[in-house]
Amino acid sequence: MTTIADPIIGSWYKDVENNLKFKVIAIDDIDDSIEVQYLNGDIGEYDHDSWYNSTFDYIEDPEDWSAPFDDLESDDLGYSDPDEHRPNPEDMDIEDYLD
Repeated sequence: MTTIADPIIGSWYKDVENNLKFKVIAIDDIDDSIEVQYLNGDIGEYDHDSWYNSTFDYIEDPEDWSAPFDDLESDDLGYSDPDEHRPNPEDMDIEDYLD
């Protein structure tokens, strides 16, 4: 079986033969490289021939995909709104508390 899934930056794939999950993080057509990051945090690279002769298939984003990236900032997780959407007690006056 060969891959029919095209590499798309930000998409997750599974190497069916080796049971590895990874995300495509960069594609460089000039260097003929597809850079991936495995679920365990390791970085790998494939050329286009290797990609299309492999057993990769699309998968949903794993639920625990950020587990190996403990040092990630919230911006890296795909969201950047630090607001907890609750009133800040320091910005409230007594009338706000009474409501």
